[in-house]
Amino acid sequence: MTTAMAAALRRIQLGNALAAFGNGFTVPFLFVYVARVRDLGDGTAGAVLAAFAAAALLVLPFTGRVIDRSGPLVMVVIGAVAAALGALGFGLSTSAPTVLAASALMGAGIAVLQPALATMIVWCSTPGTRSRAFATQFFLNNLGLGVGGLLGGLLVDESDPSSFTLLFTIEATMFLVLLTVLVTVRVARPEQPGAPVSSGGSARGSGWGVLLRDRSMVLLCVLGFVVFFSCYGQFESGLSAYAVEVTRISTATLGIALAANTAMIVLAQFVVLRLVERRRRSRVVAVVGLIWTVAWLGAGASGLVHGAQAVATALLIGTYALFGIGETMLSPTMAPLVADLAPARFIGQYNSAFALVKQLALAVGPAIGGLMAAAGAWWVYIGMLVLCSLGIAVLALVLGRRLTVGQDRPASVVVARGGPCAGAESEASGADAAAGRVATAA
Repeated sequence: MTTAMAAALRRIQLGNALAAFGNGFTVPFLFVYVARVRDLGDGTAGAVLAAFAAAALLVLPFTGRVIDRSGPLVMVVIGAVAAALGALGFGLSTSAPTVLAASALMGAGIAVLQPALATMIVWCSTPGTRSRAFATQFFLNNLGLGVGGLLGGLLVDESDPSSFTLLFTIEATMFLVLLTVLVTVRVARPEQPGAPVSSGGSARGSGWGVLLRDRSMVLLCVLGFVVFFSCYGQFESGLSAYAVEVTRISTATLGIALAANTAMIVLAQFVVLRLVERRRRSRVVAVVGLIWTVAWLGAGASGLVHGAQAVATALLIGTYALFGIGETMLSPTMAPLVADLAPARFIGQYNSAFALVKQLALAVGPAIGGLMAAAGAWWVYIGMLVLCSLGIAVLALVLGRRLTVGQDRPASVVVARGGPCAGAESEASGADAAAGRVATAA
């Protein structure tokens, strides 16, 4: 990694952290804002969340092609401007049509930013430093969201709509700050940022054609869907409902459980990174599946402990904490693997496809969780997610049999070849520390 690449990576991580910080001001309060503050009802609030997801699903299939043809900065500009306008629209909306339009605009903007930022990180890293770069991005995202949410909770007043307008204005400003930081980044497209072609793929044809013929990438997308469905897709629907209705914890305690998840990520990310970055990625993901199996079994047990509420509460909080441990293991494995599977000229397409899979899981997961919660099918729900978590472990091991050594354990290959891994990691660690200090100061 050159000095210019390390400097560019620092700017990307800083911009990403500030955008997450702004996003944290509003994410916990969207439903309350629409349903209660603007008095548009629970139905409209649910439609707002659906519009957010639908807009992402509409734009992501086309995002990768633009990134690969014109570079990620084009989509950064489009995404940041759209997200900022959507945030401002939220703050000023007083009717269902305008709040739905604002939601769609912001959802589309944030969706295209994800693969654009991922591609920029790939361009500014090497196979030996990529895991650390993506782990840093995940850490700063969660730190920014957590700090932003904490400050937003101190500023917001449900009886004063103008306090929510202030929060959305801060969020819009942070998207524009992200844009201002990233337009100064000048990184040339690498000749070979990822593997030439993963097994089963071909470099000929359109981006989608190449991706769909790449059996390793298709399997990784299936694995990704199950991962996002089993964890993130349940946080705001089935698991929250189970915690309140079956475990019988208060909404305040549920907030503590969510805070435990974030705290575990922030505290453990770089400790976990040191443990997993030189191990086989497929086996790391398989271990995550086993950890989440224990987490879901713990959630199920919390609903069976009658007359010992403290034990039930501890089990439920432990579930969220275990999810956090799994997330810290996934951040340096799955996103870098997408990059290392992609042919050089289709990095954007592969990143966009993986982002699309994530959005599908985040749309399907809450829907299924909500339906099961409404039907009271709690033990079917827990059983389904235990099986999904075991499925993660199985799929990861199957994927590992298809990966080359360079794809499954790239850092060890760089060291074995006497490459610049040590120097690059030193520069990356400096970048991580600088970005972390800035985010903490924010």
